[in-house]
Amino acid sequence: MSQEIPSGSKKISTTALIGPGHTHATITDKISSIVLTDRSPRFWWIGFALSFTLVMLLMYAVSYLMVRGLAIWGLGVPVGWGFAIVNFVWWIGIGHAGTLISAILLLMRQEWRTSINRFAEAMTLFAVACAGLFPLLHLGRPWLGYWLFPYPNTMSVWPQFRSPLIWDVFAVSTYATVSLLFWFVGLIPDLATLRDRADGRLARIVYGILAMGWRGSAVHWRRYETAYLLLAGLATPLVVSVHTVVSFDFATSIVPGWHSTVFPPYFVAGAIYSGFAMVLTLTIPIRAVYGLQDFITMRHLQNMAKIMLATGLIVAYGYWIEAFMAWYSGNPYERFMMWNRLFGPYGSMFWGLLACNIAIPQLLWFQRVRNCVPALFCISIIVNIGMWLERYVIVITSLHRDFLPSSWGMFSGTVWDWATLAGSIGLFFALLFLFIRVLPMISIFEMRTLVPKSSTTATEGK
Repeated sequence: MSQEIPSGSKKISTTALIGPGHTHATITDKISSIVLTDRSPRFWWIGFALSFTLVMLLMYAVSYLMVRGLAIWGLGVPVGWGFAIVNFVWWIGIGHAGTLISAILLLMRQEWRTSINRFAEAMTLFAVACAGLFPLLHLGRPWLGYWLFPYPNTMSVWPQFRSPLIWDVFAVSTYATVSLLFWFVGLIPDLATLRDRADGRLARIVYGILAMGWRGSAVHWRRYETAYLLLAGLATPLVVSVHTVVSFDFATSIVPGWHSTVFPPYFVAGAIYSGFAMVLTLTIPIRAVYGLQDFITMRHLQNMAKIMLATGLIVAYGYWIEAFMAWYSGNPYERFMMWNRLFGPYGSMFWGLLACNIAIPQLLWFQRVRNCVPALFCISIIVNIGMWLERYVIVITSLHRDFLPSSWGMFSGTVWDWATLAGSIGLFFALLFLFIRVLPMISIFEMRTLVPKSSTTATEGK
């Protein structure tokens, strides 16, 4: 059944957001054909096979962890937080770009979000799923993880609500729930399109159930736009609140290097920074292999590069102000912490993150670099690596040399730490490959609103 876009939808007569010559029909055909094809392309099978192999590595590493305990991760005294918390903060940060693109840019009426919002939202869900694994495994007894929730029980044993780790549970679970609802509501019109175009009976039934009876009537569109706007309003404060709460894991302690009031805005900016880097990392290959250059244009890539540059400067300011306050405070412990980061055993990692997060992204000031797709891809990967190094430095260097020299020690990730990290990356990409195969990676109905009105009228006249 054909669906009509409501007449109030805005039409843009520029080819900067969509290639020339496209009509409603061509957009629908091109996007839906990626999902409704009978055979997946070879590169999809290769990518999914590699990702699934890493998922099996994750399953093996987690199984071994259950048998042997947390000691296989190299944790001990004084470093009781290791890769698990580093990876948790890194994955939560990656998930922020999806909500920013979908919710905040929607409320600001930024039309360029249209081509990238769908898989950015999916990226958010998959990143949060990967992030949620690590605190659960870090408990040591993950089968008792439900104790973190205030469920009714006869012993009246409630969680310690003054603990920042409990705040994480509520912040991340709320973020995941709202993001899932926001993503699914946005999918409903496109699920109806797939339902109407699918050839197989099973596909029509599945997409029909998920479409929830959508028929594209004016009443449906009005309710849809109201619900979508309300969810965008709910998701917007979560962009700020979730990583702020994650930063409280560190800022509410008295450990030098963690006890800092700059952490909440610094963590939020870093999350958006790493999130947009991951969106670029995913967008560029998807754009190339599926031939979506008409839908994901250079304007989209340039805008994401500019946001990366802006948030990268905020992160650089956070680095500088953290070092300045360590010196200005006169606190010998804070001063030693910063000196240890610069020239201590982990100094190479600190200088590496400065190179990855500050020095190399300054190339984005040049339009020639922003117009070079391979350069953008390389910079986005470098930023992802740098943001992981940043979390590693924050967690490890603040713990391995604390107030008492007698308790100083070193930490290095074991093979099981690296296997769990690699497995979580495999899980992320495996979920992404499945999403690309069974659901439209670009919003069909929103892309149709970008078709110039004159082109649509001429096509309908024929």
